[in-house]
Amino acid sequence: MSTLRFQALKESYKHQPISIKENGRRSELFGQNVFNEATMRQYLTKEAFLSVMDATTRGSKIDRSVADHISTGMKEWAISKGVTHYTHWFQPLTGATAEKHDAFFETIGDGFAIEKFGGGQLVQQEPDASSFPNGGIRNTFEARGYTAWDPTSPAFIYGTTLCIPTVFVAYTGEALDYKTPLLRALQAVDNASVAVCKYFDKNVKKVNASLGWEQEYFLIDSSLASSRPDITLTGRTLLGHSSAKGQQLDDHYFGTIPNRAMAYMRDLEHECMLLGIPVKTRHNEVAPNQFELAPIYEEANLAVDHNSLLMDVMKKVAERHHFKVLFHEKPFAGVNGSGKHNNWSLSTDTGVNLLSPGKTPMSNLQFLTFFINTIKAVRENEELLRASIASASNDHRLGANEAPPAIVSVFIGAQLTKVLEELECVTKGKLSPQEKTDLKLNVVGKIPEILLDNTDRNRTSPFAFTGNKFEFRAVGSTANCAKPMTVLNSIVAKQLMEFKSEVDTLIDEKAMKKDDAVFNVLREYIKQSKDILFEGNGYGEAWEKEAKKRGLSNNKNTPEALKVKTLKKNIALFESLGVMNKIESEARYEIEMEEYILHIQIESRVLGDIARNHVVPTAVRYQNMLIENVKGLKEIYGTGFKKLAKEQMSLIEEISDHIEAINSAVTEMTEMRKKANVKSDLGKRADDYCKNVKPFMDTIRYHCDKLELLIDDELWPLTKYRELLFTK
Repeated sequence: MSTLRFQALKESYKHQPISIKENGRRSELFGQNVFNEATMRQYLTKEAFLSVMDATTRGSKIDRSVADHISTGMKEWAISKGVTHYTHWFQPLTGATAEKHDAFFETIGDGFAIEKFGGGQLVQQEPDASSFPNGGIRNTFEARGYTAWDPTSPAFIYGTTLCIPTVFVAYTGEALDYKTPLLRALQAVDNASVAVCKYFDKNVKKVNASLGWEQEYFLIDSSLASSRPDITLTGRTLLGHSSAKGQQLDDHYFGTIPNRAMAYMRDLEHECMLLGIPVKTRHNEVAPNQFELAPIYEEANLAVDHNSLLMDVMKKVAERHHFKVLFHEKPFAGVNGSGKHNNWSLSTDTGVNLLSPGKTPMSNLQFLTFFINTIKAVRENEELLRASIASASNDHRLGANEAPPAIVSVFIGAQLTKVLEELECVTKGKLSPQEKTDLKLNVVGKIPEILLDNTDRNRTSPFAFTGNKFEFRAVGSTANCAKPMTVLNSIVAKQLMEFKSEVDTLIDEKAMKKDDAVFNVLREYIKQSKDILFEGNGYGEAWEKEAKKRGLSNNKNTPEALKVKTLKKNIALFESLGVMNKIESEARYEIEMEEYILHIQIESRVLGDIARNHVVPTAVRYQNMLIENVKGLKEIYGTGFKKLAKEQMSLIEEISDHIEAINSAVTEMTEMRKKANVKSDLGKRADDYCKNVKPFMDTIRYHCDKLELLIDDELWPLTKYRELLFTK
């Protein structure tokens, strides 16, 4: 066994569960390190408190003079809890969070100093942001970017730092982050939803999009992870033969949580409670050492912030427990990868979930309106929705018999399908009193009863209705939820605006009553959206053929998926809503394409290095041992050695074949990278990496994994799957 692998295994056995002493009930811990409503009431003046609450609930601006009062209260609260620094916490287009810490400390001359934090420092900062990806929005030498406080997401304390959630924009105003377009999309869906809600309840003044994410992840012993260059540099294993035992027995799924993992989870949940992240569910997932964490649903912007914060906290807590957290969508071949299901709904300030049926036909008609409009929005924008979850890492997972396929379809269940079929048969034009009564009582009125027994989900569906929400199941575990949430809320907002326009036209020009107009428009939407509905097996070849007939896209890789972002209709969609302008849309396309290229480039270079500098030398060493063995047999048995050394000779030749294949593939892969790198067109370069570089990675892996089975375990340099996935 290689020295590094031996030391890693030896060290891993020393790592015992850390004893966690939990103080107080979860409810008492919740939000202790958050500048929430209760804390603000204690530390802010009445004017300052009402100003923040107004900004949070209505989106009103906070006056700079009031900001000084808010910052003073925020500083006093933070210092009382041992905080020394503050930072504007933002989400640049790197996929990670960013922060620059400044001390409250300032000198005032004559050897004196004070603790200072003013309104100007709270509201806006100017970090040196030249190295963040911007997709051509700014030149490298134009370092200025501005972070601006987002009062709708409360400040929090982590460690000894006050973290203030902010947006991040360029000097010219373009968004350089994930939060800014999301906030704009949420405003758009709020406005559009309120306008439609007025048909049913004139008291509705605000509609919030809610999000409940489910975070899947792997826990690997840190010593074992450090012994693997591929895990260290790429977050996944680029080679490694499957363990004899994997997930075949389904014995890990929902099983007893291992002691070390449980200690980690308890520690993590304690930190989450303090930070106001409402985590509720924990369990073993399908693959060995794979787990899931899920919170209670929250307003979408806050939920996105909490998920980004959680991923940071998970890594830091893991270090205390000698774990490495793997968020990669497919860190191990042969076992399930990880996703991040996004459960989405809309709710009013009157306490109504718009995707949940009510007790009256009128509330159910409202439910059907938002339900059908969402389906229509997905049908008209399925490629854009697919593009929102595209990444090099998620390409490994989509359609891999553990996650939805790249074809976007909607699952609603047999009973709701029947409801839509009955609505489709509604007479066009004005309804007779009898038709209206039958429709409301026999179709619309029975929806709550139908849904009581219609809670099953199709695991192969990317976008499924699950009783009172839609579950977008294709989101990758590494993703920032803001990307799919920005797209989903935008397309629904646009669709609702079109719906209202059509209904109003029927009311104004055809003199139809409101219910008649709503039913007529919904009827047409059902017809136009039928081909996105699918109840069957999304993994089957039959569905691929059927989806093609229906005109649905099947963009199987990221370069194909991302190209739709530059289509005029998609750029126009975001522009019309004020979510992103043309420059911002094109910048994101460029950044995500570049990220894909770099991702594959790094992985291919790491794999080439491991193959040539770890695997091949080990294979040669073992081959030499076999050759020496054959020589010894020849010395002892003379010409009769051939029969005795038959297996050794065959093994020597087999190893040579694999070595030759590896070296040849690494050389060709390197040449393909060079050819791709000189292409100036980003799309063509990405296609080259996808079609001409990636296939060599599969070839190299195949031969390396074969050698792992042939070479003496004592010599193999890399920690094996059975050790990574089953060492506790």
